[in-house]
Amino acid sequence: MSPLAARGTLALVVVNLALQLFDGVATYVGLNTGVTEGNPLLAWTLGRIGPTPALCLFKFQACACLLLLWRLRTHRFAVPALAFSAAVYIVCSLAPWAATLASIHFELYSPS
Repeated sequence: MSPLAARGTLALVVVNLALQLFDGVATYVGLNTGVTEGNPLLAWTLGRIGPTPALCLFKFQACACLLLLWRLRTHRFAVPALAFSAAVYIVCSLAPWAATLASIHFELYSPS
């Protein structure tokens, strides 16, 4: 793998890790403002062990998978998997949470 390709792969890992951090924090904030979790497995876990341990567990697992992809970065499917993961989190997490949290912010802080 060339140094340029390695830097690009590392950039994809960092973007994915940042998306995981955003998703965890946004989910925590959303849950504390009354938004329900859309992922049924995470929602079930939230009900069993609480928001902080459940989110830490899920985000730790996701970050471990990303680091595994970094470790396997020379495999031909590693970069497409990282790009696909980032795209899915942008569409299914970043965009919806940004819209939801913005609407909550405007409801709370807009003049009546």
